[in-house]
Amino acid sequence: MKLLAAIGVLLFVSVPAHAQTAKPCEELKDEITKKLEAKGVKGYTLEIVAKDKDAEGKVVGTCDGGTKKIITPRPQPPPKPRPRNHPSPNPRAGALPLKAWVAGTFQ
Repeated sequence: MKLLAAIGVLLFVSVPAHAQTAKPCEELKDEITKKLEAKGVKGYTLEIVAKDKDAEGKVVGTCDGGTKKIITPRPQPPPKPRPRNHPSPNPRAGALPLKAWVAGTFQ
């Protein structure tokens, strides 16, 4: 009886693993695209890359028996604004103190 239960558990566990190996990447990518569009998500891209490749982005699925992954790359941050003409945020930085102007010593 224990042997029969063990065989049943092994068969039950192996079925989802077999179903995952049979999914081609393009088919899974299409399914993910449809789900994202149904949720109203815009401005995304999906890329199929090798499983061992260090790609920047969030993994949204695996395919081809776990040999590849589907990622959505992280958006690039906007460029930093260029500094203004003067490097200091204080416009009076580097100016002579008032005593120097009054006394006439401009050294």
